[in-house]
Amino acid sequence: MPATAPAWDPAQYLRHAGHRARPFADLLARVPGLPGDPPRVADLGCGPGNVTALLTARWPTAHVTGYDSSPEMLQRALDHAGPTPAGGRLDFAPADVRTWEPDAPHDLIISNATLQWVPGHTGLFARWTDALAPGGTLAFQVPGNFDAPSHRLMRELAASPRWRGRLAGTLRHAEAVHTPGDYLARLAGLGCAADVWETTYVHLLTGADPVLDWVRGTGLRPVLAALDDDPEARDAFVEEYRTVLRAAYPRGPHGTPFPFRRVFAVARKDGPA
Repeated sequence: MPATAPAWDPAQYLRHAGHRARPFADLLARVPGLPGDPPRVADLGCGPGNVTALLTARWPTAHVTGYDSSPEMLQRALDHAGPTPAGGRLDFAPADVRTWEPDAPHDLIISNATLQWVPGHTGLFARWTDALAPGGTLAFQVPGNFDAPSHRLMRELAASPRWRGRLAGTLRHAEAVHTPGDYLARLAGLGCAADVWETTYVHLLTGADPVLDWVRGTGLRPVLAALDDDPEARDAFVEEYRTVLRAAYPRGPHGTPFPFRRVFAVARKDGPA
């Protein structure tokens, strides 16, 4: 995650840990076997480390390093660090995704729900694929829901006369991520065998204002940070946003359905079959 991003709250982020982890598991299921023995794996934007630990379950002998620029997230991730029973190792280190340089060839470079925070991230693909061992894989997933009500209404509210003076330029826009076709073309153009797809999950959330609770841990963070010096204004924005979210995501008899589109890519570098 970029070093300039507002501070992360691991506890808030993990409130929906089960829903957030599922796309990583689905991405991981499509990653082919790795060439190294033991494999070397990097998780870019590892967050609190709970999904990074899944990599050691898939490759028990691997040396896995999770990288993140958030001190708060890295501190929480240390709960998962250490040797694995099969002789592997899981560790964590500070790094900015935009400037990260691997110190050795990697068998897998993976990133989960991070690249949407990195403007121009497709320009990093060449560097990362160059860092792969022959037969290695670059894999990532990004949210593809920037046109969904949760994000569109946030942007519209931030651009309204009451808030635009304080929040202009604060939020990301739809171009924060690319189309599946664009990712496919860019990865194939680097000589990789690319598999790109999209999925819309419909999460059934519970509790009061669960969509607001979800975005507090991710997309709403820049707004909360921008208004942090004015608690009254911050609370007023949240209340306005809460009202429009309730209309956009009405509660049903079993909870609040929250459709969430995600884009996935797995790109294997030429190497041993």
